[in-house]
Amino acid sequence: MRSLSFLSKMTMFGFLLSTLPVIFIGAFAFVTSSSEIQKNVNEGKMQLISQINSNVEQKLTTVNHTLNQVINSTVLKKALDMPLTVNDFMMYDDLRSEIRYMQSFDTKLEDVILINARENWMIKNSGLYRFDNYPYHDKLVEQMNTQENSTWVMNPSKWFYTEENSRSVTCDYSISLVKKLPTTGLEKYGLAMANIPACSLQDLIQSDTEYLDDILILDEQNRIIMHPNPSLIGKPITEAGLTDMKQLAAPTGQFTTDIHDKRYAVSFLHSNLNNWTYLSLTSIDSLTKESGKIGTYTIYICLLMLLLSMLLAWLGSRKMYSPIQLLLNQIGGLVTVNQKRKANEFQLIGEHVHTLFQSKSQLEREVHQHIGQVRTFFLIKAYQGHIKQTELLEKLKQFGYTKHIETWQTMSVITLQIDSIDHTRYEKRDLELLLFAVHNIIEELIPSDQRLAPIIMDQTVVTLIGSSDCEAAAFRTTVYALTEQLQQHISNYLNLHVSIGMSLPIHTFNQMPIAYREGLEALKHRIKLGEGIIIQYENINSGKHYLNLNYPKPIENELIDAIKLAEKDKSKELLRQLLQAVFAAQLTPQEYQIPLARLLNNLLMVMQESGISLNQIRPTKGSLFEELLNLHMTAEIEDWFWTEVIHPLIRIHRDRQDAQYHNISEKIIDLVQKYYDTDLTLEDCASRLHYNANYLSSIFRKETNCSFSDYLSTYRFNMAKKWLSESDMPIKDISSKLRYNNSQNFIRSFRKQEGITPGQYRDKHKESKEPTHS
Repeated sequence: MRSLSFLSKMTMFGFLLSTLPVIFIGAFAFVTSSSEIQKNVNEGKMQLISQINSNVEQKLTTVNHTLNQVINSTVLKKALDMPLTVNDFMMYDDLRSEIRYMQSFDTKLEDVILINARENWMIKNSGLYRFDNYPYHDKLVEQMNTQENSTWVMNPSKWFYTEENSRSVTCDYSISLVKKLPTTGLEKYGLAMANIPACSLQDLIQSDTEYLDDILILDEQNRIIMHPNPSLIGKPITEAGLTDMKQLAAPTGQFTTDIHDKRYAVSFLHSNLNNWTYLSLTSIDSLTKESGKIGTYTIYICLLMLLLSMLLAWLGSRKMYSPIQLLLNQIGGLVTVNQKRKANEFQLIGEHVHTLFQSKSQLEREVHQHIGQVRTFFLIKAYQGHIKQTELLEKLKQFGYTKHIETWQTMSVITLQIDSIDHTRYEKRDLELLLFAVHNIIEELIPSDQRLAPIIMDQTVVTLIGSSDCEAAAFRTTVYALTEQLQQHISNYLNLHVSIGMSLPIHTFNQMPIAYREGLEALKHRIKLGEGIIIQYENINSGKHYLNLNYPKPIENELIDAIKLAEKDKSKELLRQLLQAVFAAQLTPQEYQIPLARLLNNLLMVMQESGISLNQIRPTKGSLFEELLNLHMTAEIEDWFWTEVIHPLIRIHRDRQDAQYHNISEKIIDLVQKYYDTDLTLEDCASRLHYNANYLSSIFRKETNCSFSDYLSTYRFNMAKKWLSESDMPIKDISSKLRYNNSQNFIRSFRKQEGITPGQYRDKHKESKEPTHS
């Protein structure tokens, strides 16, 4: 089973990383908001019942004050001592005035009852009664037996109404403020009762407070004084479903309980005025309903955040994965299908990088092995004089001889040859191995900072010895001592006789070819001097350097190439350099004729190889060599070579090139005209014509004064104008035939060159073709 890609794992991790915080934040927000809702609701309920308590107590206090005014009035005090009869209508009228003064809409006070048990009379809204004849005489007498002189009690409303108007009772219970009379004295034989219908409590506080559907008021006996359901007024609180009365013992508080199988939050407050209990019942379901709304909103918001975070995780994962994908695409062709199945991306990349390091190490080893061969080949060419003087020092630095170049002041080439292997234990086939052994002995015996790498040339071991010592005599002594040690070591280890040639001291690396020739010349004197000798070139040439007759072949080769390419200025400069190199040698006038004749001969060979006859450059007959030998001045010789030989050759080659270039340009133009509606490139033309693309580019630009791409674009543009003016071909098809990616690119390009769109160009030409009517 193929394992998941790193992109999939990174995306999944991003999804997980973005999902967990969102879920945690959502859950935390929901729980916190739900808790805060319940807390705020409970605090609100407590504030509400506190406000209701304050409002109710304010009304009750007002009733208490007005009733105190009545019972302390002189009229009532005087009446308490009189047996009121129908004849005492003035006293009765005064009492009724006092009672009416108490009744107001604000306090909801409906009736004030005055009772005098001693004088046996009772006054209320309906009139004056004989107290002992009143239907609820006994119930009212019981009110006198309470211990408190003033108290609030709840009584049935029917106690205060006669049979005639009992039907007009709006509430079954009334809240009565009961005060014993008289207020002074120990004997209490009367009552003053201010009655407020229990149902009116709801109206009493309704104007100040909203949402009273869950507010209850209980009296001291835990009977319901106020309830949203009027039928429950006067009944025990247990009838309303609240059974856990122990929770109400504290002055104030909150708790949760079950009422009619539903969970409620109960907030309560005990009144200090009359010991009533104010309760607020809040359904937990209503709270959870609000929380449910918040939960729904939270879910929607969390889902939106989750989608956004997942989108960001996906985009971020792809962005971070793009470098890995690029690496995989680059190594895709080097990885087999089985490797892709078994390994993940990093394993594949790691294995490929490991392979690259192995390849790099292997390549370095191979290069290190070959660098010795390349260095040997370079040194051979340097000793033979085939390296340009301007390149010699640079090449030496590339091969690690920078320190030698900077410090060496005096140098000498030593050449070593095995004299003979006859009468030794070696055979002729061992000669190469013996030379290699001698090569190794030189490397071991002479420190690397005192020599260049020894090389084997024509059965001769050659090396350059150098020193920072400027004294030639001291340097010769040092080199001679080294050569003696070499001879001794080779004789001890190989039992061979070798001869060593030493060049004169040189001071620049450019003199290496001369020193090499001097070393070889010194070895030639073994014929006279015998085997196993060390020969110093100064002993055979009077201390003068070997005469340098080296012909400047590299410059000549460059000159011939410049002539063939018809490069006039370069050819003239190279001719000057070549002649300067020739005349720089210390030769006799007769000896200068040899390199000059060689140059003329080589130029004539080039002319013959190119198919150019002598008559083309020299119509008049005469010997070029005779003319050359009659010249004696350097300037005359340089001018003669240029005007008589080199410049005519350049002119002929240029004419040939122009004809060839013109032919090649015509072929390229023909290809453009045939294949302009294909993806034609300069490389395609080079492949068809069998030329190098860079060569074709330079020729085409030289002949047409524009590049291949510009010519192709111009030709396609002209074809587009032709089709627009002469045909009804759709613009989309024209852009497709001209190899545009889309019609919009074609339209933009056309507008840039013509100043109008293709459609406008077509309309313009159609109008010009329509005949005008006079």
